[in-house]
Amino acid sequence: MSRRSCSDGTAGFTLIETLVALAIIAIVLGTIGSAIAVSTKGTRSIDEHLALAGTAETLLADLPARGLLKPGRQSGELAGSRWRVDVAPMNVAGGDPGTDRFVPLVVNLRLQRADGAAIQVTTVKLAPRPNR
Repeated sequence: MSRRSCSDGTAGFTLIETLVALAIIAIVLGTIGSAIAVSTKGTRSIDEHLALAGTAETLLADLPARGLLKPGRQSGELAGSRWRVDVAPMNVAGGDPGTDRFVPLVVNLRLQRADGAAIQVTTVKLAPRPNR
């Protein structure tokens, strides 16, 4: 920015130069504020998702042992979230049902918080084939 000489011998910025500098500073601060807001929102979303994933991990760890796991549906509430676990036999092509020692079971977990955030986890557990 240039300095102009006033009639009384003092130097300073013109009003236009000062207003332009203030406008540039306002734009930069607005951009920084917007970036901080987006970063904070993303961090909060990740924290919420990790909390749901941790609750889902706890539920999956608390499933019955492989010998006791049976097809069916269970539901309940844990840590302020409603959950539902569906266990069903998995259709597998190519195996011999008469000689296989294990049967694969599909475990589908759905977990939803009161605010609507949800997570769904699907996994497969091997259970011993029931004796006939």
